[in-house]
Amino acid sequence: MLAERYPYYLANRPRQPNADLAVTDKYSGETVARVALADASAVEEAIAAAVRAAGPMRRLAPYARQEVLEHCVRRFRERTEELALALCIEAGKPIRDARGEVSRLIDTFKAAAEEAVRGDGEVLNLEVSRRAAGYRGFTQRVPVGPCSFITPFNFPLNLVAHKVAPAIAAGCPFVLKPSDRTPVSAMIMAEVLAETDLPEGAFSVLPTRLEDVRPFIEDDRLKLLSFTGSEKVGWELKARAGRKKVVLELGGNAACVVDQDQGERLDFVADRVAHGAFFQAGQSCISVQRVLVHESLYDALRERLVARARALRAGNPRDEATTLGPMIDEPAARRLEGWIQSAVGRGARVLAGGGRRGALLEATVLEGVPADEPLSAEEAFGPVVLLQPFRTFDDALRAVNDGRYGLQAGVFTQDLSRAMRAWDELEVGGVVVGDVPSFRVDTMPYGGVKGSGLGREGVKYAIEDMTELRLLVLRQE
Repeated sequence: MLAERYPYYLANRPRQPNADLAVTDKYSGETVARVALADASAVEEAIAAAVRAAGPMRRLAPYARQEVLEHCVRRFRERTEELALALCIEAGKPIRDARGEVSRLIDTFKAAAEEAVRGDGEVLNLEVSRRAAGYRGFTQRVPVGPCSFITPFNFPLNLVAHKVAPAIAAGCPFVLKPSDRTPVSAMIMAEVLAETDLPEGAFSVLPTRLEDVRPFIEDDRLKLLSFTGSEKVGWELKARAGRKKVVLELGGNAACVVDQDQGERLDFVADRVAHGAFFQAGQSCISVQRVLVHESLYDALRERLVARARALRAGNPRDEATTLGPMIDEPAARRLEGWIQSAVGRGARVLAGGGRRGALLEATVLEGVPADEPLSAEEAFGPVVLLQPFRTFDDALRAVNDGRYGLQAGVFTQDLSRAMRAWDELEVGGVVVGDVPSFRVDTMPYGGVKGSGLGREGVKYAIEDMTELRLLVLRQE
């Protein structure tokens, strides 16, 4: 079970001035824990502490940063079941999936520990003309300084890890605002960080009220803002962020193309599409939302996907047999239910699911959804997938590119030339050939284009954002 109360962490230390933030069990709706909320003065104190810690963090030796990260890996392994249960309760994640997220948390910190001792500097040949004779150049990467992180509810461990672990590896102090819907996972992570010898002020983890968030975004002492969340909020934050670096990991309506050569692999394709669409109750930025199927395979894949949607077991996420848990809350489920009804009102057909019980929305498959309906054009962020036939591969690529999002796309094809064409032409941050767009390994560059954001996560790539190049020019007599 969860603890009754959790502190927030300010300048590496726990504080419990109140217990104002209620944390609910997303399946039962009951309050199961309370977390301290930071006020404006605590946020100011945390930022000032991060500024003071910038020098000590910059001077912290790479092996010492690695030791911190390796300590976290050991402790996360020891607390795996506790972390998984926290995810299960506060995020409504089926317990088997919650254990998977803990394993990804560990992978992310392991990767950061490895990167912490790798130098990315280089030697430059500056003798490109006679006037530069005798000159040599060298670069090193240095921490950008204090960072601000704002994270969402859907992966409360791993999406926090993708900001925190690279920051430690890079030598950047940080202030983190976790989602107020799922703060416990971040508090357990902070508890582990507090066991280490990080310099005072190296980290603060502060759930806050909306009215106290402004400094996370606008304070010029913070040199980088990394936000994961909705498109609308993300671009608004960028406009307010001033001169600091901004990394945005935003939404999508991810598409998956099933080419005409997949007839012998349709069972595998259906398995992967169902997983990509309904895992995490569809609450993933790269959840499969649109499936474009060659017309020759459309009926066969539709039958298989409907069967898999109906076979999912919805219910209490603590039950080992549950494969579909609740959405984050009932308003989110009602919103998506309304989108389904709107699409049906314009001629769409529900092939499976569509029903709702509280925050539990059935795994839903539709066809014939108009392209301008919210269910297709916006980010559904729930257990809903749309089927659409196509005639030519070029038609499918145009359909994938239609709209303002561009995070990842999946392409099931055995044709190498088509795979390469998709890579060249799709306006997305990543193309996954032979699998769904929901595939992600925590070391790969991950991020979107267009409305889906800017910058890249993945440990190595996040470290690049959190550091700056410094040049040395040496003239030899």
